[in-house]
Parts: sequence; C-alpha cells; structure tokens
Amino acid sequence: MTTETTGGLGAVVAKLLPSPSPIRFVDDGGEPVDEHGGYRPPPDELLVQAYEAMVLGRRFDAQATALARQGRIAAFPSSVGQEACQAGAALALRPGDWLFPTYRDSGALLSRGVDPLDVLAPVRGHRHCGYDPYAHRCAPMSTPLATQAPHGTGLAVAARWKGTDEVALVLLGDGATSEGDFHEALNFAAVFRAPVVFLVQNNRYAISVPLSQQSAAPSLAYKGIGYGVRAEQVDGNDAVAVLSVLAEAVDHARAGLGPMLVEAHTYRMGPHTSADDPTRYRDEAEVASWRGRDPVERLRAYLRRRGLLDDAAEAAVTARAEALAAGVRAGVAHDAHVAPTDIIDHVYAAAPAFLAEQRAALLSELDAGGEGAR
Repeated sequence: MTTETTGGLGAVVAKLLPSPSPIRFVDDGGEPVDEHGGYRPPPDELLVQAYEAMVLGRRFDAQATALARQGRIAAFPSSVGQEACQAGAALALRPGDWLFPTYRDSGALLSRGVDPLDVLAPVRGHRHCGYDPYAHRCAPMSTPLATQAPHGTGLAVAARWKGTDEVALVLLGDGATSEGDFHEALNFAAVFRAPVVFLVQNNRYAISVPLSQQSAAPSLAYKGIGYGVRAEQVDGNDAVAVLSVLAEAVDHARAGLGPMLVEAHTYRMGPHTSADDPTRYRDEAEVASWRGRDPVERLRAYLRRRGLLDDAAEAAVTARAEALAAGVRAGVAHDAHVAPTDIIDHVYAAAPAFLAEQRAALLSELDAGGEGAR
C-alpha cells in the first residue's frame, strides 16, 4: 500500500470519527461551556419549545408509572433522565420526516403530536400501535431490540430512490448496538447512502447488563467507522447540544451525504420498567450522581440565566403538564372498544384463506360463548 493511499485513507477515516469527547454547550449546572466543536447553537425559540416538551414528557412518564403500579396499565418503561434525547429527536425533524421509536420513547412520540392515550394503547392491551403511523410519520414503537433500524433504513433508501427529501431518524438503546439488526442497518444505509440518522441513547444499561459488559469500544459512536458511517457523540443530558448535533445530522442526511450515527451519553434514572428493581444491579450513589445532571433542570437553569424563561412561563408549562396528566388519568378510566377480530383484520391488506378460516373460527367460538364480536 502506497503512502498516498494510506494518507487518503486516513483523511477518510478522520471525517468519520466522532469528537474525542461528547459535544456540550451547557454544563451540569446550566452554565454555558465552550465544548461544542464548532456546532451551531439552536434557535432560542426551539430551546423553549424543547423545555416544554421535556416537562410534559416527564409528567406523562410519572403519571404512566403511577398507573402501572396501580395495575391500571401493564408494565411501563420509564424514560426519566432521557428527556433531552426524546425532545431533541422529535424537534430535529420536519413534519414530513419519519421517526422510528423504541418502546421507551414515549416522550418523542408526544413531541411529534401523538395523543398520550394512543401512546399507552399497547400497555392498555388495546392495540400493538395506538396511532396512525402515516398521520404522525412515526413507526410503531418497537419492543424487540433494533428491529426498527432496518425498517428506518429501508424507508430512507426508498425516499432517496423516489427523489423525495424525507429523513428517517431511528432511536436505539445501547443494548440494541449488540444486535445483528443494528449492524445490518448501518451497513445497508452506508452502501446505499440512505438519508437516515441513528440516535443511540446510551443510558448505560441493557436492562441489568452494564455497558462495560456489552462493548469494549471507547464509545459506541466508533461503531460507525467500520461501515463508513459518519459518527458523533454528544452529552445526551444537554438539550442544547443534542438539538445542535441532531440538526446537523439530519441536514447531513437530507443533503445526500449518507447516514450518520449519533451516540447520546445519558442515563435511565428510573427502573427498566415499572416491574424492575434496579437496586439489584446498580447502587444509589451512581443514580445520585446522574440526578445532578438532570436534563430538565439543566435546561431550565440555562434558560433562566439567559432570560428565556420566567416564573409565569414556567408556571404555564407546569399547568399544561398537569392538564396532560389529568387527561391521561381520565382517559385510562374508560376502556376503548376493541373487537377481538382486530388482531386478525390488520395483519394483511388482503387476508389469505387460512387467516379467513381462523377469523371465522374465532367468531364461531365467540358466538357459542355468547361473546359476539365484543
């Protein structure tokens, strides 16, 4: 290999490498810092919008967790501590772009305009997906790890082939980066220069498995290099930084420059789900240290210092959050009507013969039991 070749290769790799340390605009106390590597700060109005989205998302999370503990919904996966990633992902997209969420991304769905009760439809036992994906440009929440990554990539490739400018943003957890679907999606996206952004919310645990037992990479962002995917890492509890980095990542993808992988360093402050006991695998000192980096309080302090948030505005946001929670409580008190045949009727556009037979058998059994199609 010639010196000229190796030099060229080095330049290519340098363009793919993430920053040596996570991009930051704001420190843990809400003070501005110059650790943003030349990224542009987001508009002030977007930061205010992000703050409201994060407050609403946290209140929704607390209400849903309480309902799960009361037995009124099934186990709920909390995202407390990850609000900057959730709001940042949603607000980085245009209305026509697509979001591919995980089961933990309720806050991102709320920020995309999905009704709170529709977000809870799966854990209420109503539907696998409670909202219209096409209306909101949000794919169904994915419970299996990383299966939405190839889906998002496929949509992005289709958009490129059609000549449209949609971007797909795929949300992932750190555990998902150990799945085959993740690697297949990155490879496919890079080869076809798909306009897709992969946002890994590295919250340090895949259920109870710590990051140190998942990967030996210096940062999960470095996993993009082997596929030819440009990567970046960002302080996932700094909403200013998350919005800035994701804005550039989405612009990069939309411009036809290929996919981008962003690792957000964050922390799940609550349990894996409301059925989990996190004290079995992490200690309180670790949790307490991350509470000091609370993304909501951090952005609140920053906005206050800059005069972008005052008492009246904060009170108004709190009132909207309480109204959202009250609406969720009231809505959960009333079960939606779901026909038993719905589980069959929405599998295929045109039902094959065997499925039609199963539907007829189900209706027959329900009639025999006096159930009808209730």
